[in-house]
Amino acid sequence: MLKIGAVAAGFTRDLEFDLSRIEALIRHGRRDEIQLLVLPDAALGGYLTDLSDPDLDDLPPALDPDDPLIAKVISMAGEMVVCFGFCEAAGPDRYNTALCVNGDGVLGKHRKVHQPRGERTIYAAGNEFAAFDTPLGRLGMMIDYDKTFPEAARALAVDGADLIACLSAWPTSITNRAPRMNEDRQSRLFDLYDRSRAAENQVVLVSSNLTGSIGSMRFLGQSKVVGPGGDIIARTWSKAGIAIAEVDVRGETETARRVLHHLDERRPEAY
Repeated sequence: MLKIGAVAAGFTRDLEFDLSRIEALIRHGRRDEIQLLVLPDAALGGYLTDLSDPDLDDLPPALDPDDPLIAKVISMAGEMVVCFGFCEAAGPDRYNTALCVNGDGVLGKHRKVHQPRGERTIYAAGNEFAAFDTPLGRLGMMIDYDKTFPEAARALAVDGADLIACLSAWPTSITNRAPRMNEDRQSRLFDLYDRSRAAENQVVLVSSNLTGSIGSMRFLGQSKVVGPGGDIIARTWSKAGIAIAEVDVRGETETARRVLHHLDERRPEAY
């Protein structure tokens, strides 16, 4: 059995504050014996202030992967596997990046591939979806808008991922915000994509998201763990917290694939 935690929390431009919040979440996760902790996108430095017209004077701080703050998160993780997002500095470019780490170092890295319009003016795009081995099994990562595209999660599943971590900075609707968050169009889509990506690939999906707001952006929360049948096993709703689930990942995926094995029954030549 694997104990998984999907985090809903708010992060800011204050990197020391963010680091202390990450430390507290890891500490709480360790107290609850969580083995895989998935933090949101932009956990170090926060997200953009607006998707239509980002404030260029208030961008997330760009960090080199060798930055001491990254090293501190690695040290904090210890025996736990921790996924978190940050703005990566790579020469003249910035990337919206997710790292998967434990105390031994970096286990995997993903640069966000699919970008809404506002992000394209700030971030360069990643160019691949690749799974990687961890002490807990084979895992793949996506970053928020990536999960809108079925091909992203499918590529990770084909590459052997039994677990997919999707780290998000997913806001309420930009164009038609509902008065109540649970009635918001983006709230429905966020859940729909999480459940669909898990069910169509018959994998366990761990979905984290920001809470609170920055600039004009108000974030949904709704972090969750989804089983390979598309069932939500644990969730935070819109509040900050950790959705915790204990899952037999290999057993659940094998059961889901016993009669209908979606990956084996694909017909790529017909698509």
